[in-house]
This record gives sequence, C-alpha cells and structure tokens, in this order.
Amino acid sequence: MKKRVLLSWSSGKDSAWALHVLQQQREIEVVGLFTTVNQTHDRVAMHAVRRELLMLQAERAGLPLDIIEIPSPCSNAEYEARMSAFVARCQQRSIDCFAFGDLYLEDIRAYREQKLAGCGIEPIFPLWGMPTATLSRDMIEGGLRAHLTCVDPKQLAPQFVGRMFNHALLDELPAGVDPCGENGEFHSFVSAGPMFDGVIDITVGEIVERDGFVFADLLPTGVKEITDAA
Repeated sequence: MKKRVLLSWSSGKDSAWALHVLQQQREIEVVGLFTTVNQTHDRVAMHAVRRELLMLQAERAGLPLDIIEIPSPCSNAEYEARMSAFVARCQQRSIDCFAFGDLYLEDIRAYREQKLAGCGIEPIFPLWGMPTATLSRDMIEGGLRAHLTCVDPKQLAPQFVGRMFNHALLDELPAGVDPCGENGEFHSFVSAGPMFDGVIDITVGEIVERDGFVFADLLPTGVKEITDAA
C-alpha cells in the first residue's frame, strides 16, 4: 500500500521540488496540496502570491488543493488552532503523511514533528539535508522556473525581488545568503517545472514594501495590474 501524502505547498521552489522528488518514489502517492492564505489580502502567506496563481499551480500539478485561511495579523495560537482543525479533517481522510520542503532548519523540523506527534500523520522531509548550493543549481538544470516574490531587505538587496531564479541570480547572491533562501532571505513562485504539465505565464507587476519586506506582485498574463500587492 502506498502512503497517502499531502504536501505543504508554499507556491515556491522548495515545495515544488519536494513534489518532484516525491513523484519519483514508488511507495508514495501525493494526493493533494495544502496552503495557508492570508484572508485580508487573499494571498499565500509570506510569499504574497495571488490565489489565482496558486490555483493555476494546483491545476498544472493535477492535484486538489486545500486552502487554510488565516487572519492578518495571525497569532500563533490562532494559527495552531486552524492547523489542528485541518489535521483532524485529514485524519478522517486517512492521510498517512504530511510532506514539507524544509532543507536544514532543525527548529522548524522539530516544531512540525511536535505538532503532529501522536496524531497518526507522519511528517516527512524529502529535501532534508541536501546541500543548498547544489540543490539550487539542480532545480534550475532540472527545468524549474521561478521568480522571487519577496525579499527581506535586511538580508538581500530589494533589487532582487521580481527577478528570475536562475544561474545568473545565484552568481550574484552575496556571501552569507543561502542559495535557496532557507533563512528567509527570499521567497519565490514557481511557474514551470517537471512537477507541472505546462507553463504558467506571468508578468511582474508593482513592487511594494510592506511590514519590513519587499514584494513583487506577480500577475497572470492578461490580468490588469491591481495596486494591492502583498
């Protein structure tokens, strides 16, 4: 029996590549994705990706998507309450595992393991421990196409936001910035890759600064720019 897996989906490169890795494992069946969406702005939390683009990703991946709406601002207690309710629903659906695209941050992994302990749903980490300098290049060589949607200007110059995640960008990253942005230096949106059955055409819209971060408003091709980014 294959393990029925739901994948935590951020809309970015790490979760997308985790899907690609899981799709190659015979003992795994990815049966869906789940994402937290900011209720106020109707965008993926932190990545600030529009719901419309998120739905296009799920369509290209050929998988159902569970959206967990969270308020803004959202206390840790409220976040955990909504996630606990989601876990309870997944128990009723006979989900065996939650998969996460985490790479090496031990505290985040420990938190996920703690919150799922004893519920019968196993946390798995298909990318765990992969060297990010190699992984980032492997993603690009493997056909992944992504743009930076969010930059933490305390760690990376705002000029990087909206740029394509490619070899040129990696070559320009300052020393100390993780090539996969694992320390929160940047977040991304994936528009193509081996985990999708086609390409999502996008344009880069308005660049805005909010709550100490710089965001690029990515728009599906043909959608008029709306000035409510992030």
